[in-house]
Amino acid sequence: MSKTCVITGASRGIGRAIAINLSHREDITNFILISRSKEGLLETAEQMQSGKTIECHAIDLTNYEEVENLIFAVGNRYGSIDYLLNVAGFANPKSLLETSIDDWETTYKINVHSIFYITKEVVKFMKKTGGKILNVASTAGMTARPGWLAYASSKAAIISMSQTLSEELSEYGILVYCISPGRCATELRKILAPDEDPTTIMQPEHVGEVVENLLSDTGICLDGQNIIVRKQVQKTFVKKGNEKILSKQTS
Repeated sequence: MSKTCVITGASRGIGRAIAINLSHREDITNFILISRSKEGLLETAEQMQSGKTIECHAIDLTNYEEVENLIFAVGNRYGSIDYLLNVAGFANPKSLLETSIDDWETTYKINVHSIFYITKEVVKFMKKTGGKILNVASTAGMTARPGWLAYASSKAAIISMSQTLSEELSEYGILVYCISPGRCATELRKILAPDEDPTTIMQPEHVGEVVENLLSDTGICLDGQNIIVRKQVQKTFVKKGNEKILSKQTS
């Protein structure tokens, strides 16, 4: 049976890596890629497995009417929506006194409200057949992150939303997953840590592989949890006399 998958934030980074990975699945034949960048979506589509039906939609995920109309059309066109992956995110890291009301509202509109909007509309179709929803949060939502107030708190909200929806939607046979990637070489990470060397941290492809596994049959017992995805810490020691001194650490 052919399945339909909706992916937000699919124009680059983790969203693109997920789309490319999942396009190799035989059971998923229809992909709806969503982002603000139509050009980026087309680039993603070019890298996906051939023979799939791929729709690219550049819409404003914070506009409830646009989201509602798109999901209504998709659900009716394909008959079901089997997977929803909420990957789209926004960051403008600032401290409390530097954060404007506009910054705060924009962060929450993209990182939290948009997930509420699209999940609500998708579940109207998904509740008939069951399915899987995956939300991308962040390790920033799990611990104190001074200077990242809006971003970190919005990711904490995603973790809480996912845990609540996992229980609420279980009666429909809908599984809800939440992953919290650590440092990952994305455009968003460049905003959060502009001086960081992206080659030393986790790559989007690594997260894409984890997501593909979660959405397979082997991931059935991992719903309802906040799953941390990060590169294992590697420590390099140099010998100084009779002592070993930590010289480098990456994660």
